[in-house]
Amino acid sequence: MPEGIRHVFVYGTLRRGGRNDINRLAPAPRYVGMGEVKGHLYHFDWYPGLALGGEEAVTVVGEVYEVAPQLEAVLDAIEGLLPDDASEYLKRELEIEVNGLALPCFLYEINPQRLQGRQTIGHGDWVLFHSS
Repeated sequence: MPEGIRHVFVYGTLRRGGRNDINRLAPAPRYVGMGEVKGHLYHFDWYPGLALGGEEAVTVVGEVYEVAPQLEAVLDAIEGLLPDDASEYLKRELEIEVNGLALPCFLYEINPQRLQGRQTIGHGDWVLFHSS
């Protein structure tokens, strides 16, 4: 893999067909496959927030892409990433199995401070929830 290329796990509006479809961004990502994490998806108007782990965690599905550092910076901006705990999302690093391989990925987890009064969507697929 070229230097600086990393993997991202996207589970919400960045998924294919979503409002912020990663495939419409530049430089273009390369689709690797589907992945899963354990957690809860919360409903925030037109977008979700993922909280990893927790009691009664569900399988949250998403897409994994290879991204260049320039695209990672664009994703950070879309997710409103800030250098302090006021950020809406926090960047997390974990291994996600894709096509039988454990890949180091980053993802955007909702800041736990933002969960007050929010409802989970009850399952782990934002695309299914948002299309219903």
